[in-house]
Amino acid sequence: MLSKTIKVTTELLTFSFSFTINTFSHNSKKLLMKTLRSTFVLLLLLILGTDFSYTQDNIKIIHAGTLLAVPGEKPLRNQTIIIKNGKIEGVQSGFISASDLGFDNAEVTDLKNKFVLPGLIDMHTHVTGERNPKANPHEWTTQNDQDIAFKSIPYLKRTLHAGFTTVRNLGADAELIGAIQRAIDKELLEGPRIIYSGGAISATGGHGDSHGYRTDILELNDNPGICDGADDCRRAVRARVKQGAGVIKITATGGVLSNTAAGLSQQLTDAEMKAIVDAANSLGRKVAAHAHAADGINAALRAGVSSIDHGSYLNDESVKLFLEKDAWLVPTLLAGVSVRDEVLINDQIPPAIVDKINTVVPVVEASFKRALKGGVKIAFGTDSGVSKHGENAREFEIMVDYGMDEAHAIKTATLNAAELLGMKNQIGSIEKGKLADIVAVDSDPLKDISELKNITFVMKGGKIHKK
Repeated sequence: MLSKTIKVTTELLTFSFSFTINTFSHNSKKLLMKTLRSTFVLLLLLILGTDFSYTQDNIKIIHAGTLLAVPGEKPLRNQTIIIKNGKIEGVQSGFISASDLGFDNAEVTDLKNKFVLPGLIDMHTHVTGERNPKANPHEWTTQNDQDIAFKSIPYLKRTLHAGFTTVRNLGADAELIGAIQRAIDKELLEGPRIIYSGGAISATGGHGDSHGYRTDILELNDNPGICDGADDCRRAVRARVKQGAGVIKITATGGVLSNTAAGLSQQLTDAEMKAIVDAANSLGRKVAAHAHAADGINAALRAGVSSIDHGSYLNDESVKLFLEKDAWLVPTLLAGVSVRDEVLINDQIPPAIVDKINTVVPVVEASFKRALKGGVKIAFGTDSGVSKHGENAREFEIMVDYGMDEAHAIKTATLNAAELLGMKNQIGSIEKGKLADIVAVDSDPLKDISELKNITFVMKGGKIHKK
């Protein structure tokens, strides 16, 4: 910035003086102009003073005892990670001092006794809320957006401190989650990087619409994501993008936690889903489909969605379509476990929801195993908000318990999730040029995946949040 100021100022001064030397010979004018230019630079430097506020590179160095730089590859021992201005500058073998690297003022973090890996990514969260069996189920009718925003602050911090440096948030008021996203980006709040959908795009009366209250109360909820017919659903996509959505969420089927006895089968029509995908893709957005029953899963895959979230009733046709369409499964196994446990202690859950919980939870494991065996691409997601924020890593345990190996499980929350987000050049591994999202644990999670529930170090974008 300073060099640009000097250049511009010099050019202006030189131009003004050029009018005064027209009587000089060509060679004399050339020499005089060169002298004047040098003089102006010196004068400007004297005016500005010698204590310039040059932007200093922010250098951080991490000494990692064991480093899983690229999930799926073999971990490396005794590595030095060099971070410059929030990005990975390089990874070198051995514990190299700051001075040997040529940095005088670098901040060095000793993780020589830790297992270090990329920041984790959760592809299905709800960071503005959390189920509480003891809470008044009608509490939302008394709260303003400001109340919800303040309640979100600890959820955001717990998520980040659990090692999840990026989340895809699929369901929240668009203005609210947009404000939270911006506050985090400006470091006014501590939390993960957020890519959000705003609310879902849903059929009238379907999962994602409001249920269980008087009609005049329901009509107060002006939801631009509720649509009927292909053209109306295109409008809904455009409305969500206008609200800042980085991804579009649809509710292709019924849902477990909507207070209506509408089942879990397909709700948006084939034509509506195709219109949504086409509209979203034309505006540079991917589509994530909440889907439980096989008819809705398969219809959403044929329509071209990028991910199926939940996928409780996958069948053989579903697996075939996943592979043909190069789509992803985000299984959210933790959500099923959480609501199964909640039913035992919460007598406030409406009967329609209890029936769906008892129907869907027993089939989830078999569906996940079918996807795993069939080679379906899987990205990590928890549906946190249904479960407790900060307990996201329990999903790893369930995936491994259902047959996935530890290395694959870690990859789902790093490289796989980054690819599904369209951010594989920015996050998901510890490689040159990527954002410095780095976490650490005490022991090797490739041997015991439960270690990921005890993150001891968190860095997001080069800033340390937990140490």
